[in-house]
Amino acid sequence: MALFTYSKLSHLLRLAVHKAPVLRAGADMKPGAVSWLQLKRSQVRFLLTQERQKQQMARGLPKQKPIAGVKQVIVVASGKGGVGKSTTAVNLALALMANDQSKSAGLLDVDVYGPSVPRLMNLKGNPELSDDNRMVPLTNYGVPCMSMGFLVEDASPIVWRGLMVMSAVERLLRQVDWGSLDYLVVDMPPGTGDVQLSVTQNIPIAGAVIVSTPQDIALLDAHRGAEMFKKVNVPVLGLVQNMSVFQCPNCQHQTHIFGSDGARQLADTLGISFLGDIPLHLNIREMSDKGQPVVVSCPDSAEVSTLLYSALLNLVRIPVPFSNLDFLAQKQDLKLLKVNKAIMS
Repeated sequence: MALFTYSKLSHLLRLAVHKAPVLRAGADMKPGAVSWLQLKRSQVRFLLTQERQKQQMARGLPKQKPIAGVKQVIVVASGKGGVGKSTTAVNLALALMANDQSKSAGLLDVDVYGPSVPRLMNLKGNPELSDDNRMVPLTNYGVPCMSMGFLVEDASPIVWRGLMVMSAVERLLRQVDWGSLDYLVVDMPPGTGDVQLSVTQNIPIAGAVIVSTPQDIALLDAHRGAEMFKKVNVPVLGLVQNMSVFQCPNCQHQTHIFGSDGARQLADTLGISFLGDIPLHLNIREMSDKGQPVVVSCPDSAEVSTLLYSALLNLVRIPVPFSNLDFLAQKQDLKLLKVNKAIMS
């Protein structure tokens, strides 16, 4: 039955419907035979409905198309807002370039309702248009950036319905002239909604980084985010634990304000890599607000060298040796990623 095509199922259902009155009209028709016939008709209808749904889904899903000029796409996501996802994405893009100066990295902010990249990267203004009518990213610290924040006023709320948001995301994905990039880091909005599905279904993605605090309420949403990427066949490269510890600048006492090791335990549960800890540090917050990410403004500071930078380098050391499409063809073999990481270390 599983090998039946849609047309065969339709034919079988029609036969069952047409023959039913003849069987029921027979003088020797037994209740058991009637029940058997009804059961078979129900099974056929169920299989027919499943086949129709599969065909509709196959027609409805967009075909993935790589972004022109971009070799690898890494998305940075979080289930919960306010966990430091955008700060991590910005520093990740800069760390990718700092780790290997022969590599180029770009930054795409698809958080339409709350874009943070313009402030974090100290960028203002509207993008210019190239000769082929595509937007030219704004650049700072050697990283080309594109964000919805460049297209609207700073204080202007974006009060859009889903279709308008999808149109904006499509424009950010397809109408930007990135030139040639080794990595494009995508700052995703929080949650597991339309934007996440649109991005993951439209472009091939090498992997996702999930950011969370150690707090239980944040970890619940981080878990949901990881499961979402699993369903859309995007490998999760690892989990970053942000705001992991606060160290008093006077007495040096450490306090785990949001709990300890929650993200590490979640990574173990999910069977994914734990990339490291990022502290709750005043310098990270101040430099971020000034548009001077700590990876470039304070690369030798303790909070960067011992925690933030090392955590991001753990991700950098996970090689992505295939093209995006080849990577998807490998069905996201996370074991291969772990083996490659062990070899590189």
